[in-house]
Amino acid sequence: MANQQDIEKIRSAQTILDELFFLLDKAEKQFKSARNWGFIDIFGGGFIVDMIKHYKLGSVSETMNRIQTLLEKLQSIIKEIAIPTDYRMNTGTISTFADIFFDGIFTDVYMQSKIMSNLNQVRELRTKLEQVQSLLAKIAG
Repeated sequence: MANQQDIEKIRSAQTILDELFFLLDKAEKQFKSARNWGFIDIFGGGFIVDMIKHYKLGSVSETMNRIQTLLEKLQSIIKEIAIPTDYRMNTGTISTFADIFFDGIFTDVYMQSKIMSNLNQVRELRTKLEQVQSLLAKIAG
């Protein structure tokens, strides 16, 4: 059975986890939208499709930054459990530039692979945080 201090830490951690799950849902939807625009881009998009896709990626970048901040905060609260804290979006400024200004099948496919990789990372992070949540529930008794 956990003591009062542990229970407070668990409650704080649970509040952060709740917000993280909300943001992970949001990030997954945003990556899926960017992925869909990426498919359109591969099969004959153009400058406007590129701009929409990168606008979507810009939106998800803000969400991922917030997720990163919350992961670090969660780790500071529950030091006893290893929290994955390195989940920054991986597309890169050079990739964005190349995708827009050297628009072609190779850059489109490359960007699509980056989007899919980030989407998979969001899904993996959700699974890891569900495990943390389960562990915290066991500790709380």
